[in-house]
Amino acid sequence: MATASAAVVESEPVRRCVVSGERLEKRRLIRFVAAPDGAVVPDIEMTLPGRGLWVGAERALVERAVAKGRLSRLGRPAADMADRIEALLARRCRELLGLGRRAGLVVAGMEKVRACLAAGEACVVAEARDGAEDGAAKIARLVASASPSPVLVRVLERAELGLALGREDAVHVAMRQGRLSDLFLDEMRRLAGFRSGAAEAGAAKRI
Repeated sequence: MATASAAVVESEPVRRCVVSGERLEKRRLIRFVAAPDGAVVPDIEMTLPGRGLWVGAERALVERAVAKGRLSRLGRPAADMADRIEALLARRCRELLGLGRRAGLVVAGMEKVRACLAAGEACVVAEARDGAEDGAAKIARLVASASPSPVLVRVLERAELGLALGREDAVHVAMRQGRLSDLFLDEMRRLAGFRSGAAEAGAAKRI
């Protein structure tokens, strides 16, 4: 008998990566479509019309797709496609974080994040990847001791976090549970596949 978790996974839409051949959930892939001028464009939000091709959300896979002509059946892919996708995903993450702030789901600053964690309200904690090491160690301890345990992400830089929140910079940000937090986490995971050192091993539930 299938477990409940297996049933959830099976119900998620999946597509095949044209590079690896692996079947993955759509939220772990990048969709590509043909623009009217014949260029191949990444459909980050998966809403553009037309036939699409799918590639795993990793820089190496996208670069191989371009180099080996896997996207040429759609049209003309740009040589710097992976860089373009990274920029689009970073913008998408900032937009979602900004929406979360306007919806009252986001707090910034170590003390506010600490309070959010202590109240058990934090679903995602975003830490600037260029933040100080002592701050990183402190937030990691706070996240590890929080219940329920949030996901700690270290993908955006402090200037990017600040831009999303309408301030000069930000190092520690927490987002409360909601549809926006799910979307934000999915996009941060896709972006991590295009940023060297963004996905870190070690602490459980950390990317």
